Amino acid sequence: MYAALKTSDEAPLRPFSQRFQKLKSDIHRQVVEMLDLSKLDQVKPERLRREIREMAKERTKATPELLNEADRERLIDEVLAEIFGLGPLEPLMKDPTISDILVNGPQQVFIERNGRLEKTEYVFADDQHLMQIIQRIAARIGRRADEMSPMVDARLPDGSRVNAIVPPLSLEGPVLSIRRFGVRLKSEDVLANATMPADFMEVLEAAVAARTSILVSGGTGSGKTTMLNILSRFIPGDERLVTIEDSAELRLQQPHVIRLETRPPNLENLGEVKQRDLVRNSLRMRPDRIIIGEVRGAEALDMLQAMNTGHEGSLTTIHANDTRDALARLEMMVMMAGFEIPVPVIRQYISSAITLVVHLARLKGGPRKVTKITEVVGFRKGRYRVRDIFGFRQTGVRDGCAIGDFYATGYEPRFLSRLHASGIGLRADLFEKREFSDTEPVLVEVSEVVEVGEELA
Repeated sequence: MYAALKTSDEAPLRPFSQRFQKLKSDIHRQVVEMLDLSKLDQVKPERLRREIREMAKERTKATPELLNEADRERLIDEVLAEIFGLGPLEPLMKDPTISDILVNGPQQVFIERNGRLEKTEYVFADDQHLMQIIQRIAARIGRRADEMSPMVDARLPDGSRVNAIVPPLSLEGPVLSIRRFGVRLKSEDVLANATMPADFMEVLEAAVAARTSILVSGGTGSGKTTMLNILSRFIPGDERLVTIEDSAELRLQQPHVIRLETRPPNLENLGEVKQRDLVRNSLRMRPDRIIIGEVRGAEALDMLQAMNTGHEGSLTTIHANDTRDALARLEMMVMMAGFEIPVPVIRQYISSAITLVVHLARLKGGPRKVTKITEVVGFRKGRYRVRDIFGFRQTGVRDGCAIGDFYATGYEPRFLSRLHASGIGLRADLFEKREFSDTEPVLVEVSEVVEVGEELA
């Protein structure tokens, strides 16, 4: 990709090699030593960057390596990335097709693109080089990364979510994971990449507009946050929305949005603000809907209370393997609130609050699919009563990617009465039993009402 960088008596010095990184680190250190750190705040960013570029250019001329002009410019750009950005990762951060950057130690940098993992040529000079980048990220949020605080969660200015774990907890050296949010998919994109067919989207759009509470479930990287962003676009613009997240990832388009974000404890382990605190506070802010980026603990109880007391149409996500499993996990999280609430009461509460559960999965080869849309019909004899409306069934693998059929079960959901009351009409044939793809047919039986959970006395 790049011309070799040669010395007079050593092997070629390539841009992705450790020696190139070492040279860059040396120049970086020399440039920093030349700066008057006490006056940096007094210099405009554009002028500071320009002056540092000139300083780096002078230092590259003083090195014994014989660099051609293109490689010299690359080295200068990387020195600037070391000072202002994320070092070797900066080019990857500028690539909008990359969804994840995974650094497994200084010599292994992987990316995820289109659902597939790829190893890159980018490397760090050594563990210390990688630690410098991690500590810079941690410092931006008033945290540190060392033996006393070996785990860090942070958010970059562009909204990307960062997790770092360092020795002694990590046996592989410093490990860094960055979840990118540079590309915001729209509903048209989800239809174009076959995450779901148009009929699924039509029903979900109507459900959101009619203030139906929806729980989005799925595994890590399945597209839950993307789906939440898409569903939020169908909320009318005259409603007041409050979003609550650990790391602000939602990008709502409505004009009246209040964004709240949790806060980790400081170095003295003080000042922590949890999601549950924000959910409680949001109820005093006169929201029409509350959108929680991900429910993962005791805040589930407060969220359900909000949904059952006039904040219908709220949205959230949860990690789960299936729509039924999502209800079981939500039940467990309510128990984490510390109150001895009888299980039948919890289940009654959940079935009253949640109307639809939308499950996503990342299949073999990387494609994301909406694999099930389930209605929570109600609660009877200690069990949830649920009914599948739509689904996806994998039929095989083609060119390394899973293929299959979307289908409608033939069940007409009960929440249609809510749609009619809201003046929203749907096509009469929308729920007819059928398939949505041209792959080989799959026999789909109309689902019966399924009762989930052990029967309780």
